[in-house]
Amino acid sequence: MIAFVLFWLAGMAIRLPLLAIPPVIPLMHDDLHMSETQVGALIGMPLIMFAIAAVPGSLLIARFGVLAVAITGLFITALAGATRGAAPNVWILYVATILVGFGIAILQPAMPTLVRAWAPHRLWLGNAIYTNGMMIGAMLGPALTIPLVLPLLGGSWRYDLALWAVPGLLAALAYVAAALRTRSPAAPAADAPKRRWPDWHSPQLWLLGITLGANNAQFFATNAFIPDYLTSTGRGDLIGTTLGWLNGAQLMASFFMLAVSESAQRKTWPFVVFGPLTLLATIGVVLGDGIWLVASAAVLGFAASVTFVVMFGLPAILARPDDVHRMAGGMFTISYTIAVIVPVICGALWDLTGLPWMAFVPIALCGLVLAIAGTALTLRSSPG
Repeated sequence: MIAFVLFWLAGMAIRLPLLAIPPVIPLMHDDLHMSETQVGALIGMPLIMFAIAAVPGSLLIARFGVLAVAITGLFITALAGATRGAAPNVWILYVATILVGFGIAILQPAMPTLVRAWAPHRLWLGNAIYTNGMMIGAMLGPALTIPLVLPLLGGSWRYDLALWAVPGLLAALAYVAAALRTRSPAAPAADAPKRRWPDWHSPQLWLLGITLGANNAQFFATNAFIPDYLTSTGRGDLIGTTLGWLNGAQLMASFFMLAVSESAQRKTWPFVVFGPLTLLATIGVVLGDGIWLVASAAVLGFAASVTFVVMFGLPAILARPDDVHRMAGGMFTISYTIAVIVPVICGALWDLTGLPWMAFVPIALCGLVLAIAGTALTLRSSPG
């Protein structure tokens, strides 16, 4: 139970600093005199760091041990997240944001390794609890910042970012306490990794990275283009509702996966069912209106989140205990590279054709890739 609590805290700490930024962007924009290009760079920097620093994170795990890297990643993320609130100009803000991305990037491959070491007989449940913390962390900032936190803090975006860094700091301290008092038989396994670089020749690794990449690209690209798409179609009044259901459905999916986590182990059904469902839901977002558009966005968020939870658990299941960090590091590098490239392609198609719906064509194709690559991955890694 202590391990499950620690997994949940780390998951929340991974998402809170990222999703604390969007609600206060207008305030930061005015205070720091940022251009729209600078705002876009601020949003994209963590994703780029996720791709760049995932493999260095796995190398650090091999050198210093997974628990030390997890604690370091948590402290860097929390302290850099709070430092953003003290940034006197946009360049210091960028440096702090890059550090936030680095802290999360080295923490992400550490978590599947810890799940394997601390919950070897309940891997899928441990992973489901960890990703549930991520979903709740992703919801807290957008849901509470504007109606509750900012009024309590006098409308200060600086105090707001500092406040949202506190849960991450508490998580880091909890991991320090666990490191000081836990010397269980599983603990040496957490420090066992000796192999360092991912096996780039492994088809399994590429299937993992491509499947998670298609999933991440759907999430980030859909959130990025729905506001402008609805504005261009004259339905700007639906932006808040659509985004709310798109992201709120992820939390519902997370609790659903808590209930069925064990039955999803190495099964094809999450990809066979929910991969095509993301494709159909994307088409519904483009063709629908009113309640049908919002419902399609909710289905898209739910379906994408189910496969996301499954993907996060696979490195701990598929790799040897001393190879989990390598497989996770390679998977995150491939997946976040795809997640950075696909939204650029979406925007380029919109600009080149002048047709807003063209931005959703790559997103829909990601659903097809998710179904095919995910099914191939589970068939390839089946115990039989």
